[in-house]
Amino acid sequence: MDSGVLLICLVAVALSFDFLNGLHDAANSIATIVSTRVLSARWAVVWAAFFNFIAFLFFGLHVASTVGKGIISANIISDAVIFGALGGAITWNIITWLVGIPSSSSHALIGGLLGAGIAKAGLNGVVWSGVWKTVAGIVVSPALGFALALVLVLIVSWSFVRATPAFADATFRRLQFVSAALFSLGHGGNDAQKTMGVIAVLLYAHGQLSGPFHVPLWVVLSCQAALGLGTLMGGWRIVHTMGSKITRLSPQQGFCAETGGALTIFLATYIGVPISTTHTITGAIVGVGAARRTSAVRWNVASNIVWAWVITLPASALVAALFYSLARLADRAL
Repeated sequence: MDSGVLLICLVAVALSFDFLNGLHDAANSIATIVSTRVLSARWAVVWAAFFNFIAFLFFGLHVASTVGKGIISANIISDAVIFGALGGAITWNIITWLVGIPSSSSHALIGGLLGAGIAKAGLNGVVWSGVWKTVAGIVVSPALGFALALVLVLIVSWSFVRATPAFADATFRRLQFVSAALFSLGHGGNDAQKTMGVIAVLLYAHGQLSGPFHVPLWVVLSCQAALGLGTLMGGWRIVHTMGSKITRLSPQQGFCAETGGALTIFLATYIGVPISTTHTITGAIVGVGAARRTSAVRWNVASNIVWAWVITLPASALVAALFYSLARLADRAL
């Protein structure tokens, strides 16, 4: 196949992953605002998709740089490696989406890059500093989301201790528009950049970019649009898990969960850590549930979600290695 045509096909596959990321992770942005019935599902996805798209106006491209050159060495990047990584990530996303498990699209991509990279060059091709940064994010992001949401619940509870229930409910129903927008901005800022990093390093490998690592504007806009369109399509199986199965949420708790999650994602995006928005909002939702009482959290559901997190990296890496091998066989056959 002609090199230019192959490049276009791989960029299209990368944007397909970005679209699926939005579809898979739509629940992260809208589960709480839907479950508290502040917005209908139809309008919630429109709200989230808009802020997903405009996120590039508010954040730098530190996460794109981490994914593009901080997970596997740039000198082992090839078409087969990118195809394997995207194949592994997309396959795992489809499996977890079909069964309604809120796993991490972000870590599926990281696992895909590791699996395809190791299949090509062994462990020598891994950039361990970037991997450990990502692994740290797996642990820290839900813990920080949990802690921030818990603190916010305590703050707002004391602030509104003398308010009537009707006044507090009306106030937090309005504030949830703000918190959902903030979380959607964080989702768009962190998640779209992962695909930007993949496309940018692919362009470098094909000689289409030169100089210091950077992401062209057309790549930025394409990735933000693909993510926003995916969110617009929604992911209702996962909305149900995130919004009601873990714990019952009031508008006040929804506001605290979304705001705690958003602050965590903003911090991670600023320092260039590709965290999981799924992990973050789950930790925040568990935090607001535990603030009420520990029995308010359905710990069996939460533990199942944690198991999905644990197996995402190795499962997507294994599938990516298989896709890489298939790509190499096809290349030899041609």
